[in-house]
Parts: sequence; structure tokens; C-alpha cells
Amino acid sequence: MSHITLTNRGKVVVATMAAVAAMGVTACQGSEPEPEGKAPAAAASQNGDAATGSATGSATGGEEIGSKAGSAGGGRCESSSMSLRVGNADIGAGNIRYALVFTNKGKSACTLNGFPGVSLLARDGQTIGKAAEREGAMGKPVTVAAGGSAHAVLHTINDGLSDKPCWKSASLVKAYPPGSKEAMTARVSSGLRVCGDEFTVTAVAAGAGA
Repeated sequence: MSHITLTNRGKVVVATMAAVAAMGVTACQGSEPEPEGKAPAAAASQNGDAATGSATGSATGGEEIGSKAGSAGGGRCESSSMSLRVGNADIGAGNIRYALVFTNKGKSACTLNGFPGVSLLARDGQTIGKAAEREGAMGKPVTVAAGGSAHAVLHTINDGLSDKPCWKSASLVKAYPPGSKEAMTARVSSGLRVCGDEFTVTAVAAGAGA
């Protein structure tokens, strides 16, 4: 009986030592430090989400800015969004010039580029003479802000400088903005008479002219 008791106690002691050793190994494994520089999984996920959100926000902002910058000049100015008027005669050295002014009535900027098509009309709408010929260089595109203006210059000469007769005085000017198929008309309060068959128009330039 004493031999059996010793054997049982020996088993108890061995079992107890084995359990303690196993607990020691587990404790060492659980307390093993994370590799240096490695964040916990939850924190890494949060940081990743924040970084992604920041990058997406920046990209979106850049696209919006680029879009606005690209459309700053606007599209081509349409007749339906502009008004037309003829400035007072500018007379000097036998030449007579009139500013043909296009004003942007729209809510955003638009662009005019090149020469308008221009002809003269009588009070009853009949065409007088021939359409204006182009004078000078093509020029650069002109951005017309909302409420802003651009102009071309009509040119003729004084009576008596040429053997060719003067045309009948015009009451209206009909103009096609550059690139447009829709005409606009403006009344000429003091009349506009072409002499010497000299009737030209320049390309559109910035501002309302003289």
C-alpha cells in the first residue's frame, strides 16, 4: 500500500510540474513583444482608411479645380446671349471708323475669335452694297466675361476721296458673330454711309472700343 501511495504522489508531482511548465511557456508566448514599427491590426486599418479618405478628397478637389479652370474661357459666344451696338463715328485723316460692340448678356464668360460677318441694311431691311471685307490679322481669341464687351472696327472713307460713288445711308447694321450662323442687328442713330466702295471690318478685340 505504501508503494502505491508513493507512486500516486509521484504522478501528482510530475503532473503538477508539467502543468507549471506549460503555463510558463504560454505566458512567454503571450508576452512576446510586437516587432518594432508594427501597429496593431485595428489601428493600421483605421490609419489606412484615413489615408485613403484624404487621398480621395484631394483627387476630387483637384478634378473640380481643373474643370473650373478648363471652362474659365467658356464656349463660343452665341448671338442669343449677346447684344450689339454701333459706336459713334471716329473721323480722322479722311477715314471713318465705327466700333461694332458685342456685349455678353449671359451669366458666364464666352469666347469670340476672328472676324464677324457684317453688312448694311436700309430701314426696310434691304441690303445696301456688299458685305464688309476683312481687314488686318486674325488676332487672338477674346474671352468676354459676363456683362463684358468685345468689339470689331468698321472702316470706310470720306466722300470725295474716290471716284466711286457713296452708297445709300444705312439705318441698320447686320452682324454675324465669329463662327455663328445667327445674325444680330443694331440701329445706327446717325446713319452710316460707305464711300469709295471702301467697307472693311477688323477681327474682334477686347473691350468696347472707342
